[in-house]
Amino acid sequence: MPTSGIMNLFIFSFSMKKFLIKIVPYFVAVLIVFAILGSYADGNTDDNYMHFAVKKPQNIILGDSRGSQGVVPGILKNKLSADFDNFSLNIVQSPYGQVYFKALKRKLDPETKNGIFILTVGPWNLSLNKSIKSEKDFPEVHSPLNDMYLYDRSPNYEYLLKHYTRSWFKIYTERADAGRSNSFLHDDGWMEITIDMNADSVAARTRVKEMDYINLANTVELSPARLKAFNEIINYLRTKGSVYIVRIPTSKSLTIIENKKYPHFSKLLKDIGHKQNVKVFDFSKNYADYDYTDGNHMYKESSKKLTAQIADSIIMSRSK
Repeated sequence: MPTSGIMNLFIFSFSMKKFLIKIVPYFVAVLIVFAILGSYADGNTDDNYMHFAVKKPQNIILGDSRGSQGVVPGILKNKLSADFDNFSLNIVQSPYGQVYFKALKRKLDPETKNGIFILTVGPWNLSLNKSIKSEKDFPEVHSPLNDMYLYDRSPNYEYLLKHYTRSWFKIYTERADAGRSNSFLHDDGWMEITIDMNADSVAARTRVKEMDYINLANTVELSPARLKAFNEIINYLRTKGSVYIVRIPTSKSLTIIENKKYPHFSKLLKDIGHKQNVKVFDFSKNYADYDYTDGNHMYKESSKKLTAQIADSIIMSRSK
């Protein structure tokens, strides 16, 4: 190489080194800022973060948004003297299937031996769009449950980097210490919704849900793959404790839509319970006993009432 070329290479190398020396402190400063902002992540951050930022549980609740809002771990703890984690997300991200099963095995404390497992289930989280033929096209493949590895880190930077899409400064400015949001995810996984329960507001939201589920009923059917995964989850959990299947009620109008689409669903659950030798608590006929925010999800005070009834049912089943 000519002397001039060597000299140019030396100058370039020296300049690059100077540039790196100057930029590294800024890069480190940015990392520190992001690390500090991430440390404020909590139940206000989004609807899922806290599912990945607490210690691994030995007693767990599964399901979709009905379960997330409808089963209150604190009530179970008071009645059953055990800590619970509500690992229910929503019908798109946590329907019963292989993705949810994989996530459950990562979430549950591997030392669990005498756990209590409450599987909340309705026809919709065992259903699938008729047009979907391959599991790679299931909607939950886009769920954080499908790509998360760390479920017990706080702060959980893996989750924030993969799934938090807003400015990280929002994590700090919207933290729970500055005021809880109307949808607050507790450390134990309960999604607490604070919403206007004026009769007209509830009626308007219920009409929207009715149309949503009428349309949904026309596009889905019970999925053999989901039923298979549901049974596999039960088999897995039975080796680690006691399993209870719970059907959460909805408003009268939503119940009519469900029963028209799936008239034999309660019998299906009863048959699964019989074959698996697990208890089934079906509250769907008691829909008039509770209040709902939108016809589909229970109002939080009714959720506490239902949860107490679930706990009482577990206690009674153990005494027989």
